[in-house]
Amino acid sequence: MALLQMNLMSESLMRTVNVNVILPADKLPLPGALRKDARPYKTLYLLHGILGSQIDWLSGTNIQRWAEEKDLAVVMPAGENGFYLDREAAHALYGEFIGKELVELTRAMFPLSHRREDTFLAGLSMGGYGALRNGLKYHENFGYIAGLSSANIVEGIEDRTDDVQAFFASRSFAESFLGDLSKVKNSDKDIKWLAEQLSSAEAERPKVYLACGTQDDLLNRNRDLRDALRGYGFAVTYQEAPGGHDWDFWNSQIKQVLEWLPLSGDAGISSGNIGT
Repeated sequence: MALLQMNLMSESLMRTVNVNVILPADKLPLPGALRKDARPYKTLYLLHGILGSQIDWLSGTNIQRWAEEKDLAVVMPAGENGFYLDREAAHALYGEFIGKELVELTRAMFPLSHRREDTFLAGLSMGGYGALRNGLKYHENFGYIAGLSSANIVEGIEDRTDDVQAFFASRSFAESFLGDLSKVKNSDKDIKWLAEQLSSAEAERPKVYLACGTQDDLLNRNRDLRDALRGYGFAVTYQEAPGGHDWDFWNSQIKQVLEWLPLSGDAGISSGNIGT
């Protein structure tokens, strides 16, 4: 399994961005087995949560081993703390970067499938919101989207104040990437609004996976999002399991996401002489 650490120049962000890529191109066949012909890889774009970086999924989960088993390429970009939205004034167009440019750049660099049904977007917490928002906004690029413990920040955002201890719960922080909070609902920053618009359009809808721990403060918001998406006609697979807003839950759920995605994989030898 090749693990690549890169710096990409992004036009959407007008700067270099750190991106990690898991690529099963060096997977060895089992002894006596024939090496299969190279083929374009199905690809999962995987987004981290707030306070995180491009290394989070590698350090917090077994995604590298499971991706190798599934012959899946995984692209993990650094997203900062801006919920993967566009901030035009700073030319920090994270939504455009995730939904369009990163897909185009990585397809040009690696043997990735260009088919929508082979292209997936997922994330946790802030990244769950980013995956759902950008997966719906750029639905022509993604056949499957998954949100784990998704932080649907739009709900109740207009009631925020600065009388809080955590900066990421403050009104000022939300305004830094959402702008006027009174205009967020029924805009393209609103997952439900995007789902409603897509439901009335003649376009293929991404299949959706949602999961949240039963001890997570975001549980009710995820249940509400599940019901809203189903109400707009989306095929939603929903999972609740014991757990909180933590890596134990996300590690177990990303494995479930890989089982849900249309993946197969081939046996081969990985480091340590382990046949998988």
